[in-house]
Amino acid sequence: MKLLVNICRVIVGVLFIFSGLVKAMDPQGLAYKMQEFFEVWATNQSLANLMHWLTDYAFPFAIIMITLEIMVGVGILLGIWRNFFTWLILLLIIFFGFLTGYAALSGKISTCGCFGDCIPLTSMQSFIKDLILFVLVLILFFGRKYIIPVFIPAINVLLLIVSCALVLFYQWYVMRHLPTVDCLPFKKGGNILNLRKMPADAVPDKKEYRFVYEKNGKKENFTINNLPDSTWSFVSREDFIIQKGKNNEPPIKDFNLTTISGNDTTQAVLTLDASYYLFFVKGFSTTDYWLDSFTKLYDYAKQNNRLIYIVTPEMTQADSFFNKRNNYNLSIFSLDATAFKTAARTNPELYLMKGPVIENKWGWADIKDAIK
Repeated sequence: MKLLVNICRVIVGVLFIFSGLVKAMDPQGLAYKMQEFFEVWATNQSLANLMHWLTDYAFPFAIIMITLEIMVGVGILLGIWRNFFTWLILLLIIFFGFLTGYAALSGKISTCGCFGDCIPLTSMQSFIKDLILFVLVLILFFGRKYIIPVFIPAINVLLLIVSCALVLFYQWYVMRHLPTVDCLPFKKGGNILNLRKMPADAVPDKKEYRFVYEKNGKKENFTINNLPDSTWSFVSREDFIIQKGKNNEPPIKDFNLTTISGNDTTQAVLTLDASYYLFFVKGFSTTDYWLDSFTKLYDYAKQNNRLIYIVTPEMTQADSFFNKRNNYNLSIFSLDATAFKTAARTNPELYLMKGPVIENKWGWADIKDAIK
């Protein structure tokens, strides 16, 4: 039993640390995934107010969840405070199992973000993974008397504190700069126009259609191969998927740059035969932390005849800030909020583009590096 417990201890501890570190590379991504859950649950009127409140605090919750997940893994491996950590890891795996089970069985959420965007798992795969982990955690829980601390208490506590500090520092770092490993479609060297296209090996969903017709006050269902004659009146049509396709979505979706007058300029911008900047930004109540760097970038771009385009889901506020209040006179494009979340993991974020190709990108703390 002792050997089995310690094997489970290593597997569970390493998996929790690995899962937490993958998410720590992009804590904003976990916050967005949390918001997705909250938005689904907000459709229940009795939960709506709570879910809207949780949505506003999704980012700090993501930081806490990532840190807690890693600390539990470290604590289990070190063997420190075994009663506390085995209870905590049992509660966590029950919570994770509930989330992945809900996503898998409800069909309302396609992925759970268990390993971030770097190792995408379907909801069902995540649920199965959590069920296996639950069994391993139960072995740990009921065999916790066999968990022996690796070091003396003082060293174990010191290692736990240092691990917590490093995890928090790492998350602080990537939110100022960029994820250390970019697992999203907007990577350096990526061609946005090509990534907006359907993959060549895409297999479309197979659908069937059910038609409802009415005659003499009676409604009946018909298939596309068995439609009624003209004496029947059409009522409605229902589409349903009979076989799910594969790889049938483009890597980049809804990336449409729209002017304030509503014109789609995506093609025109992304086919420019020149280098230019895309400056992704939202929220203009606090700009002191990036405005000075942006002003220097603006002067540098002007000296080198390089255009800067502002990309934002908040066009009116952006136009007021950049062009009316600060007289930059820049072109501003709106972008779908979901596409913006994928394109920019720091706020703001800067791309150096050459036509449709992302030549380089910087988080807000590194905008100064673009001025070379």
